Amino acid sequence: MTVRRVAVVGAGSSGLACIKICIDEGLEPVCFESSDDIGGLWRFKESPEPERSSIYRGLVVNTSKEMMCFSDFPTPADFPNYMHNSQLLQYFRLYAEHFNLLKHIHFQTTVKSVTQTADFSETGQWEVVTINKNGDWVRHVFDAVLVCSGHYTHPVLPLSDFPGYKNFSGRCFHSWEYKDADAYRGKRVVVVGIGNSGGDIAVEISRSAEKTFLSSRKGAWVVGRMSTNGLPLDMTAITRFSYLLTLLLPKALINWAAERALNYKYDHRLYGLRPAHRLLDRSPLINDDLPGRVLLGGLVMKANLRGFVDSGVVFEDGTVEENIDAVVFCTGYRGTFPFLPPALSQGPYGESPLKKTFLNKCMELFFFFRRLFPPSLQHPTLAIVGLFQTKGPIMPIAEMQARWAVKVFTGLSHLPCKETMLDITESERKRNMKSHLCPQRAALQVDYIPYLDFMAKEVGVRPNFLLLLLRDPVLWVKVVFGPCTPYQYRLTGPGQWAGARHAILTQWKRVAQPFKTRAVPEPETRASVLFNPWLLALGGSLIMTMLLSRNKISLLLHSAA
Repeated sequence: MTVRRVAVVGAGSSGLACIKICIDEGLEPVCFESSDDIGGLWRFKESPEPERSSIYRGLVVNTSKEMMCFSDFPTPADFPNYMHNSQLLQYFRLYAEHFNLLKHIHFQTTVKSVTQTADFSETGQWEVVTINKNGDWVRHVFDAVLVCSGHYTHPVLPLSDFPGYKNFSGRCFHSWEYKDADAYRGKRVVVVGIGNSGGDIAVEISRSAEKTFLSSRKGAWVVGRMSTNGLPLDMTAITRFSYLLTLLLPKALINWAAERALNYKYDHRLYGLRPAHRLLDRSPLINDDLPGRVLLGGLVMKANLRGFVDSGVVFEDGTVEENIDAVVFCTGYRGTFPFLPPALSQGPYGESPLKKTFLNKCMELFFFFRRLFPPSLQHPTLAIVGLFQTKGPIMPIAEMQARWAVKVFTGLSHLPCKETMLDITESERKRNMKSHLCPQRAALQVDYIPYLDFMAKEVGVRPNFLLLLLRDPVLWVKVVFGPCTPYQYRLTGPGQWAGARHAILTQWKRVAQPFKTRAVPEPETRASVLFNPWLLALGGSLIMTMLLSRNKISLLLHSAA
């Protein structure tokens, strides 16, 4: 069975990486993109389009440029460390142009179905049915399929869970429809949900609205993008040395120290933010401005939403807010792939593990080995790229997933048997359930550095730290104690990039570059008072006098004796 032609579904960040990696491995990628442009989630549109992702105008990434870039294509040095969505889209355009990827993409072509061919047991091939902008249906046959269509396309709007919503006079809508705060100037708005989108939207609306209320079921630990000395937080926090410390030190101690540091900036209990869970148990809320908006009174923290009353809302603590004009639900998305066979989401005993409860509406539970491969397939020639959650940047993991998937497609890496894959997947889900009560979230969660290293080992690109220490100790220090940037996985092995070492050694220069917009005068160098030659001479004289006096006294005492 030889894999040659590979279908790539979607031309977002993951799809672009998949096209490039297929080319690197000598394969023929054919990408189908339903819209008329690349970028996927990160392409802002004035109006949301059904069954496509949608972002708001002011969205800024939560991970810094050096941590989130493609492993062999650093973000331009003059780009800000945390990019606006338009700048990230510009980076994707530069990447696609540099590697000549656009010629492999069929725009305005929607994938309607992906099914196994009649001879799948022998060939492992897939039948892909598409429809283009002219309404023409086309049947294709591919040796393998990489699904990169994302899981932020079907918003969850749980209105039926809140009594009285039908009689509510205000507007209720999902954050998928939100674009900017202009329409809420002078209004009273409730935002439901304290994920990253909920925090961003609540802060943005609070600058225009008369009053904004942020309703949260459990609260959150709030972390800003900025670390010590104004450096990007993820550049200082996501390091191999830091990860080693989390393995050696008690988790309770790390939680205590980190929570204490956060509360030193703003007391989470005082601000109504403190959650029941510990900091390391779940992903924190990344937001620079939310505590400040609470301090200024523009944003008010409230308990979980219970229901609606005419023109107002009721919270679970019994409080009521009247004259509410709009309620924005930041309640997540239902990850679904309607073009895939339903059997791919089956659990270990053949049943679909999906449960229709409020906690579980956000994500269907796809039972994938290492968040990538459906274990039920006789031939591993289909992979879902980007369907995971982690405390770190998404793009480096998605890129590594694609590198591993292509190695599996071509037979250079092998998966264990079905039973072993099911056992590993279930054990990982049960372990994650200790921190994530929602089974769907537990099934998607991965630990950033260990997951990257596992896949890198399968691909053959995991750094050999002992060999690196012996051959290049300067680089070893940067890799072990510095930020775990994606370039580390291009130092050696298949897909090695000659510029990886230089990219690592110069990564902090690119961090500093966007700050260099004004010449800052250096302070005058004055000799310290402590090193004034007259004071040194005086001090030396005093010391010599004391020593001579001491010797003279000793001689007198000796003579007297």
